[in-house]
Amino acid sequence: MQNAPIIDSFLVNMEQAIEQEVLAAVDLGSNSFHMIIARLRDGHFQVMDRLREMVQLRAGLDSNHNLTAEAQDRAIACLERFGERIRDLPQGSVRIVGTNTLRMAGNSQQFLVKARQALGHPIEIIIGQEEARLIYSGVAHALAFDDSRRLVMDIGGGSTEFIIGEGFTGIRRESINMGCVSFSQRYFADGIISKSRMKMALLAVGTGLRSIQRPYKKAGWTEAVGASGTIRCVASIVKANGWSDDGVITLESLDMLIAAMIDAGDVRALSLDGLSQERATVLAGGVAVLRASFERLGISRMIVSDGALREGLLYDLLGRIQHDDERERTVLAVAQRYQVDEAHAGRIAEMATQMFEQVANSWNINQPECLHRLQWSAKLHEVGLSVSHENFQKHSAYLVEHSNLPGFSREEQHALAVMVRGQRRKFPKKYIKRLPDELQQVTERLTVLLRLAMVFNRGRSEKTDTFVSLAVSKKTLKLGLPAGWLAKHPLTEADLTQENEYLKSIDLSLQLTEKSS
Repeated sequence: MQNAPIIDSFLVNMEQAIEQEVLAAVDLGSNSFHMIIARLRDGHFQVMDRLREMVQLRAGLDSNHNLTAEAQDRAIACLERFGERIRDLPQGSVRIVGTNTLRMAGNSQQFLVKARQALGHPIEIIIGQEEARLIYSGVAHALAFDDSRRLVMDIGGGSTEFIIGEGFTGIRRESINMGCVSFSQRYFADGIISKSRMKMALLAVGTGLRSIQRPYKKAGWTEAVGASGTIRCVASIVKANGWSDDGVITLESLDMLIAAMIDAGDVRALSLDGLSQERATVLAGGVAVLRASFERLGISRMIVSDGALREGLLYDLLGRIQHDDERERTVLAVAQRYQVDEAHAGRIAEMATQMFEQVANSWNINQPECLHRLQWSAKLHEVGLSVSHENFQKHSAYLVEHSNLPGFSREEQHALAVMVRGQRRKFPKKYIKRLPDELQQVTERLTVLLRLAMVFNRGRSEKTDTFVSLAVSKKTLKLGLPAGWLAKHPLTEADLTQENEYLKSIDLSLQLTEKSS
């Protein structure tokens, strides 16, 4: 595949990052924002700087699930401080993700525009299962997991992730909408902690765990590991108060903690060794989630890890730099699952790449992420044939949109689905407009390239030796073909004429020329 110019540029940038040996990850959580900056040493990360601020973004959702102006200002102020440390790092050496609250907020896209400006790097919103995958990776690397089966649990501000894995591979991943902030707001909003309120919170968690209780207990594990601020805080409290000799959390130590909280009766009266003042306001909800999880899943003891989502982001970023991209594995797995004609998809990817290289600079899409997305769309464009040949592009888009695609952010997955939907017939203009502003133009242009590659490969020929020259001139795409080629391929010429009509909807035209013999 001839994609050397773009990939070479990418490698130079990434080699620069590796030479500087500095990567960074930012976790825009529902309770706290975390940033970690690390230096790569002999395949391992040495932390250079670590910042954390309790922003409590989840507490800033109004009754319409929009972030209030006050919450946004608080968050942006934090991100501007973070931005001072990472803004000058090379593009591609920083990964930033938003989690549960930014998934839920109706105005998250407006907030993200300001957040990107503050940080100087792109921000992704990841779905719950992707968050779980990254958490497990961070914990597994932090504790150097062997091949034993383990349960990893992470309580966030708005969601809790449960992962069963072996070694560095997660086997089962779940994200459930219950967290320390959301449950504290729901059951202990005025600060009062009573036996009846705690009982209601515990029952609610039990109900939320009902769907995973049986399969998780059946899968089993040899050790349970907790991550996140809530679980680390609980471990600190039970150790400091003598309820656990080594900081290991047990059912008995949790019951002692709950009893102490109920005795205090009010968040403002809580005075426990190991409990920070900022953590106190969300402790009750987090403890309810943890205690009910112990009971419902049959957890007897839990150790604690310092590694979590941001460490997982670092290792995932390193994998992308070193050509071990989870997204590539996901695309290949999905293509195999739906029995895609890999040879045909490969020919389309090859021709789309050939075209991409010729217009990437003119169209301002000369980023490796753009090329990857174009190639992935080619590899997945026919997954919908497993449903029906009629309107298969719509079935393909649905499968791409709604499947669990490990490694992909929510926006990446949406953009990929739009491209797959727009591979033929009517141009997907209205679907492109639903994407975030920064993805609209690039998705439109990548879709055009995919469509053209589809036209030239409609006959599913094994020949891939036709070179199509492509150039951009304002609103015109100039297609250059060998002399006499159109006369030998009248069906393709008709398809190109029809494609010109489709592209008029985005104010673009095709101009066909043949080289003189």
